[in-house]
Amino acid sequence: MLLRCLAVASLCLSATFVEAAVPVLVIHGGAGVIKSEMTPDKEKQVRADLEAALKAGNDVLKSGGSSLDAVTKAILVLEDSPQFNAGRGAVFTHEGKNELDSAIMDGATLRAGAIAGVHRVKNPVLLARAVMEKSPHVFLVGDGAEAFAKTVGIELVEPKYFRTEQRWQQLQEALKAERKQQASALGRMIHYGTVGAVALDQAGHLAAATSTGGMTNKRWNRVGDSPVIGAGTYANTRCAVSATGWGEYYIRAVAAHDICARVEYANKPIAQAAKDVVMDVVPKLGGDGGVIALDSDGNFATPFNTDGMYRGWIDRDGKMHVAILGDEGRP
Repeated sequence: MLLRCLAVASLCLSATFVEAAVPVLVIHGGAGVIKSEMTPDKEKQVRADLEAALKAGNDVLKSGGSSLDAVTKAILVLEDSPQFNAGRGAVFTHEGKNELDSAIMDGATLRAGAIAGVHRVKNPVLLARAVMEKSPHVFLVGDGAEAFAKTVGIELVEPKYFRTEQRWQQLQEALKAERKQQASALGRMIHYGTVGAVALDQAGHLAAATSTGGMTNKRWNRVGDSPVIGAGTYANTRCAVSATGWGEYYIRAVAAHDICARVEYANKPIAQAAKDVVMDVVPKLGGDGGVIALDSDGNFATPFNTDGMYRGWIDRDGKMHVAILGDEGRP
């Protein structure tokens, strides 16, 4: 009996002194940044909002909160900003409406929630999380998703909340080009956007979340990769990924899951796995964009193959970094 008690005590003591993971948070505000369109005022606001999102998520992690709560808090800040193609700053469809998509995934349990094609949900990431936590489903769309939102107390707003002059003018330019049969030339400039976050908490758990307004001038209730688990959003015990770019190609490549599979099954470093998919797999299909990817050891990467990608991170030293163009502040 004494030996058994000692053994149990030893196990408990060992569990008590398990070293906590050092939290890491990485966010993005969309790839495809056009340098010529980046005015000083716009850059200042984008950087301020990225920093605010990092602070919101990091405050959760510093207090011992979960990676799920951290990515949710970070995304909320980005959804409330008109600078990003998500929530308040969502782009317009061909019909002049806003259609919002989002997904979230808990790497520790593989639970996930996603929504697409909603018009009145103020913060789509909250509805995606509610689908994960308060429904038996993973993916809800359109009117059904909004009906569910009402049952769980998610805030709905009038569609005019999402109207910003910048996004409206982008739609007018796209329609004008379409009328001149120049849509193909413009297409590579209007499919970018999306916000995302990945986090590692003190318990060593990973999470990922993504939110988007989709593609300017999209038709027929098109849905991109952001809410598709494994394409634009994915997390497991080893890896978490949020993508941004030309969604059709990220879906075809199952890009987010592919990165994590390379980490888990091929033992590739997260930076190499992310680079292989973003710089090789997706471009070979004809697409472009970027990702943020984080592993369970706190290593992360932010590869992209466009002019730039709004991005930021708080590393294991607790330092905040924000970057927009080219190789600025990489990783």
